[in-house]
Amino acid sequence: MIRTVRRAALLCALTAVAVTAPPGPPALAVKASALHFGGCPDSVPAPPTPERVECGRLSVPLDWDRPRGPRIEIAVSRVRASGPAAERRGALLVNPGGPGGSGLPYAVTKRAKLPERVRRAYDVIGFDPRGVGRSAPVDCGRMGGLFGSPGPEPVPVGPVAERAYLGSLRGLADDCAAGGGDVLPYLSTEQTARDMDAIREALGERRTNFLGVSYGTYLGAAYAARFPRRTGRMVLDSVVGPWDWYDFDVIQSRALLRQRDTFFEWAGSHADRFGLGGSAADARRAYVRVRAGLDARPEQGFGPSEFDRAVYRALGRTERWAGLADGLRSYLRDGNADALRPADAFDGAESRNYEAANRIVKCADGPAPTPRRIVADIRRTRRLDERPVLTGMEASACAYWHHRPGRPTPLGSSQAPAILLVGSAHDPVTPIEGAYEMRRRLPGSRVIRLDDDYSHGVFASRGNGCVDEAVSAYLMDGHMPASDVRCSGPGLPTVP
Repeated sequence: MIRTVRRAALLCALTAVAVTAPPGPPALAVKASALHFGGCPDSVPAPPTPERVECGRLSVPLDWDRPRGPRIEIAVSRVRASGPAAERRGALLVNPGGPGGSGLPYAVTKRAKLPERVRRAYDVIGFDPRGVGRSAPVDCGRMGGLFGSPGPEPVPVGPVAERAYLGSLRGLADDCAAGGGDVLPYLSTEQTARDMDAIREALGERRTNFLGVSYGTYLGAAYAARFPRRTGRMVLDSVVGPWDWYDFDVIQSRALLRQRDTFFEWAGSHADRFGLGGSAADARRAYVRVRAGLDARPEQGFGPSEFDRAVYRALGRTERWAGLADGLRSYLRDGNADALRPADAFDGAESRNYEAANRIVKCADGPAPTPRRIVADIRRTRRLDERPVLTGMEASACAYWHHRPGRPTPLGSSQAPAILLVGSAHDPVTPIEGAYEMRRRLPGSRVIRLDDDYSHGVFASRGNGCVDEAVSAYLMDGHMPASDVRCSGPGLPTVP
């Protein structure tokens, strides 16, 4: 009964702002409402340039295959091109990743990092994907205890712990069914790609130019599959490979082990700075002591689960490595976990919405693993390293999801124009092999690879002139390199 009431309430909320399609045959039904820009919510920062940011809302069908059905609103932001009309190249839609990342402020924050000639040429358009932020946000409640503090041990060891782990996944799926109900199948990447085309149409653009990072690359590839002839200049940075989400999560978990070994080597080579010992083995032992100590002090509200989430976050960007090493040293010295807590990580309602949307999108996009396979993969990963980081295994919850998508999300198209793929050689979050696998779905596309780099997010992020110049040339003039490009990276981080 509670579940039914919540579903009905959510559907009422989604239709309260509806703009009903006018009468007429389905082929002539209105796809989306007009898009009028005005002020932005406080969560959207002001640009650090004279240009201003403006926001609007676009009404779209909840289910694009039923345009006369319930509707939701998509929140959109825009910062106009700073150059004269003669320099304009159109609108550049941007997405920061996730699934679950809010794109409304991203139009401002990413634009500030873009090369000046790109800022002069493009209106930068951000949006909150459906289910996220201010676009019909979803809430999965407790999510099977995910937000408990400290959380349970995230790496199950032995049959009893494995059954409890599977039970938490079932609880997460049940909570999302109660919170999202009938809308869950429509919070998918394919539906969001169709929202993107509605944004294009509302802006009066002939094609969608797009810069997607991380999950944004998966979204871009889905758009190219659905609308190949409306695809403009598209940059996919830090590419999610064209695998099922659960397969991707497993690949990522193994890449994180390699990255953590590199971190141990780096920390051990700077013994004077971090005090974790003079070798990778010493740094690993220090890491293990910290994790075990946190498990023994639940009163701090920061246990192995929170620790693994902090490690997951730190391993993805080398500028966070020193903070992680300092936090390990601080805990070993005085037993205080405060230095291990990420200072700039989002929390509260934003975090809850992100985690909910992340699972919902992944489970709406394609096949689910079986519980038996989940346990087998954890055991295989533990044979590689008995203390893996399983934080990114979000699609495991799909084993107990309350609906099943009909087919995997189509990605890429031979009819789409060539697309530029960008990646870091040692990115553990979206391993570089994903870019090469995605290229098989996008004939004529090229890969720009930043060698000797260990971070997630490359273009207008790593400050690499070789990468930024190649991508800018493509965005400005459509210049696709004749072959793949290899750029020299910065290597391991210097010690502050």
